[in-house]
Amino acid sequence: MTHAEIPVDPSGSGQVAPVLSVDDLDIDFWVDGTWYPAVEQASFKLFPGEVLAIVGESGSGKSTIAMSIMGLLPKNSHVEGSIKLGQRELVGASQRAFRAIRGKEVSVIFQEPMTALNPVYTIGFQIMEMLRTHQAMAPSQARKRAIELLTMVEIPDPERRVDAYPHQLSGGQRQRAMIAQSLAMDPRLLIADEPTTALDVTVQAEVLKLMRDLKDRLDASIILITHDMGVVADMATRIIVMKEGRIVETGTAREIFRHPQQAYTRQLLEAVPHLGSVVATEGVEVASHLADALDGAAPTSSTHTTPVEVDKLRRATAPAGVPLVVDLVDVAVEYPRRGRTPAFRAVDDFTLAIGQGEVVGLVGESGSGKTTIGRAIVGLLPFVEGSASVVGTNMVNARESDLRTVRNDVSFVFQDPGSSLNPRLPVGESIGEPLLLRKVVKGKKALSARVEALLDQVQLPRALRNRYPHELSGGQRQRVGIARALALSPKLLIADEPTSALDVSVQAKVLDLFQELQRDQGFACLFVSHDLAVVEILARRIVVMHHGKLVEMGTREQILSNPLDDYTKRLLAAVPVPDPDEQAIRREQRDKLLAAGVGVEPDEFEVFA
Repeated sequence: MTHAEIPVDPSGSGQVAPVLSVDDLDIDFWVDGTWYPAVEQASFKLFPGEVLAIVGESGSGKSTIAMSIMGLLPKNSHVEGSIKLGQRELVGASQRAFRAIRGKEVSVIFQEPMTALNPVYTIGFQIMEMLRTHQAMAPSQARKRAIELLTMVEIPDPERRVDAYPHQLSGGQRQRAMIAQSLAMDPRLLIADEPTTALDVTVQAEVLKLMRDLKDRLDASIILITHDMGVVADMATRIIVMKEGRIVETGTAREIFRHPQQAYTRQLLEAVPHLGSVVATEGVEVASHLADALDGAAPTSSTHTTPVEVDKLRRATAPAGVPLVVDLVDVAVEYPRRGRTPAFRAVDDFTLAIGQGEVVGLVGESGSGKTTIGRAIVGLLPFVEGSASVVGTNMVNARESDLRTVRNDVSFVFQDPGSSLNPRLPVGESIGEPLLLRKVVKGKKALSARVEALLDQVQLPRALRNRYPHELSGGQRQRVGIARALALSPKLLIADEPTSALDVSVQAKVLDLFQELQRDQGFACLFVSHDLAVVEILARRIVVMHHGKLVEMGTREQILSNPLDDYTKRLLAAVPVPDPDEQAIRREQRDKLLAAGVGVEPDEFEVFA
């Protein structure tokens, strides 16, 4: 099918013909002797130059529809209905027919480029393979075209990076490389399946801008599958809302966001964190004592704040009269030397105070040092400079016995509970394991009662204690992770991106639960995230990191309403909000910031050999 075959409506109506037509689509899966419906009676059309967003919770059928268009469903699937690409029927088509259209007429941008790209081939080879599969082309021509594509997706120094392997690129660069591969044959239809879920907000904004520019340049159509309603507001022309395999509502982006008709759609939108909503509700309170602490001379850019000013800032923003659970002053953290690999300083000149019962948000891009700080607080990495006190223990040159004491009082909630929970243990045993190791309870009856009490606290049925992690949903596994972390009644909880992989409705429930538990138990918390809208809900103070250094700290109101540092401004401008009109304004403001060079640094070639 050529591009010229698509635009004309064969009925002679003069209207533009759809690129894709889906009618009465049913998809079932055969599992353990039973057919389970995944998609029921789905119908929609996609026109040239349009971005159609398909939204809904996990298991609603979004990705199943996408994979059926590509002919990538597993063998235990059964498809009925019609999927037409232009005038070509895809339901029942042979694998040979699908191979002819994949990449050439329809391409996919997958959620995780590190698993979608082959790690043993350079990105240039993988792009050239796509080109030479679909058309006769000499290797030198294919290489030249690959460099052109990498240039088009704005990868710096494409002549050199065409020979880079996937692991030698940053997450954003890998995503751009996969987009370049997807666009190699100028497809008319691009399926983007959660293309920005694993990306930082600044990289996400750049990838979305790239997709928008390429869509306009190629007049391509896009199916955007995501649970991030901010991304939907930024990109979508029309929206389809799915629940349990059925389309429950469809309309333009403005109609869905402003006037949703179905209760489920309203529930989905109400669960979305909106950056600035908490600050707007509570009002902006600029702390006068902060200005006093800095002698009335707040720096125009906190990147240039002296260590003395940073310490004053820390003392000014820490809660008065509250014992400090974490007290870090001018610390540096290094990954130790291994063989010929020298020691790497991941955090330098960093200062942080967390009071008893306080929640502090730690934000920044991947590689900024957020997780490194969390690991150092529990003694998994050494503090090599400065002074560090955690729950009253000096962590500089701490002995093993000191670390054991600290780890009794500090717990972790990880980003992916599916990989942090032992897959061979029922979740009840995983929750009770810390109690057994620390000999907190004696006897099976006391242990069982404590595990049930923890399940009650995280609002999980006691019957789930005998289930294995893979038998639970993502939200349930995250609740198990929280219950395990609370087993020893910690004084400090470190939550490392605990909601980033969850659907918005599940995320909202987990956040509500987290707030309730924190109020009831009064533990201090370091909440590590790149999602500023989530941090705004939980934290009263926010600390911003960039390249291992503290660039700004302050109250929630100060950071979100009056940021001092250019990097913080760029970070805030990159966060998409779930409102098409407001997001259009924010996108324009962000483009002006980038055009002015605010917070922009040269992109570095990352080599992790």
